[in-house]
Amino acid sequence: QVQLVESGGGLVQSGGSLRLSCAASGSIFNLNAMAWYRQAPGEQRELVASITKVGSTNYTDSVKGRFTISRDNDKNTVYLQMNSLKPEDTAVYYCNAAITNWALEEYDYWGQGTQVTVSS
Repeated sequence: QVQLVESGGGLVQSGGSLRLSCAASGSIFNLNAMAWYRQAPGEQRELVASITKVGSTNYTDSVKGRFTISRDNDKNTVYLQMNSLKPEDTAVYYCNAAITNWALEEYDYWGQGTQVTVSS
């Protein structure tokens, strides 16, 4: 059994910052790529940023230069530092991880989501 637990969401004014965290726990042999997605009301879930096990990153264009994804492999944790937040960043943010268990099977896992609201 694997769990992803997110924290760090909240309400912030436009231009402010938030830092999201997502910790993975359970039957983990290898924690592979990790990512943050978001879903605004009435919209499809979209990829915000991803990071490989060795630290290669990728960002959607709308957050480049403002968001930074990072990970701590010792803590099985991925972070999303969000600066210069805009009202259009308002969404539920979900952590995603590709995890290999001790049976050497890889599965995709999702966190429960954390609300980020940016007021204008």
